[in-house]
Amino acid sequence: METGLREKFLKVYANVPLKLRDGAILLLGDEKRPITWNVAYLEVRENTEASKEILEGLERLDLI
Repeated sequence: METGLREKFLKVYANVPLKLRDGAILLLGDEKRPITWNVAYLEVRENTEASKEILEGLERLDLI
């Protein structure tokens, strides 16, 4: 499932206009850290622990 979400994210990210990539799209964790498209991309690219939570959150929001 995670690989499918990763692929979906990368396809969507490629189509997000550059000016929108610095806008917050998700609040992550208990501390509610704002995550932008660019931060999400870096996390997903590096396959970090946070990337799993980011992908699941974006799927819940129907962004991917």
